[in-house]
Amino acid sequence: MGLLSLLKKAPLAGAFFVGVFWLGAAQAEAFCPAPSGLGTAQVRQVIDGDTLRLQDGRSVRLIGINAPEIGRQGRGDEPYAVAARRRLQALVDDSDGLVGLQLGRESQDRYQRTLAHVYGRGGLNFEAQLLAEGLALQVAVAPNVEQVACQQQAEHAARKAGLGLWRQSPAIVAAQVERAGFALLGGRVSKVERNRAGAWIELDDSVVLHVAPKVFALFPEGWLDALKGQKVEARGWVLDRNRRGNRAAGQLRWMLPVSTPQMVQIQP
Repeated sequence: MGLLSLLKKAPLAGAFFVGVFWLGAAQAEAFCPAPSGLGTAQVRQVIDGDTLRLQDGRSVRLIGINAPEIGRQGRGDEPYAVAARRRLQALVDDSDGLVGLQLGRESQDRYQRTLAHVYGRGGLNFEAQLLAEGLALQVAVAPNVEQVACQQQAEHAARKAGLGLWRQSPAIVAAQVERAGFALLGGRVSKVERNRAGAWIELDDSVVLHVAPKVFALFPEGWLDALKGQKVEARGWVLDRNRRGNRAAGQLRWMLPVSTPQMVQIQP
């Protein structure tokens, strides 16, 4: 069962629930305050819950969040996808379409989208707002990790209150992964090893988490050993090695690259 399948069991966010989310706006202002000296830009279009298009033609991907997907190519909308887009549109409208941008250390992704933290009127951080209302999940991809701590706090507020995606936990068991894409996984670490290709952490003998050598310096000493046998929660984009054509004999089909230690949390 994938993340989409699980979330379809949860009620869709209608006008009533959107109204409830928006009541938390003032609470989210405490998360990720705006730095000084931001560049500004005019928004032309809100694409979805984590992507904007600017008047100058740039597409901007908000750093640190992953909102539910709007349906395309015959696929339906994921639950809360429309609510997330509407909320981001409302945040843009409240700022008369003029937003502040703090570019990431890595300022462009492989789709040529600009990577940035986005701020509205009064310095309100859009990513933190969506996280605090349960309309997106937090994710950290190195090197753009400066705001991980405050974003985690925002998500924790929504999780504790059971808002949006957290009305029913979006986590799935590692053994139930059926397709590639973004996922929040729960499982027990069944195997840990390290070689020249990086670190490999297997969950329930079903999904392997991969830490590439180039980012291993970001992980604290003893991090791998501390995971052995532990129940953990991991998040990121699951890859299908069968489709990529790089699955060797004996390797697990599903792989989730991890570039920061915050994306793997030991659970009680």
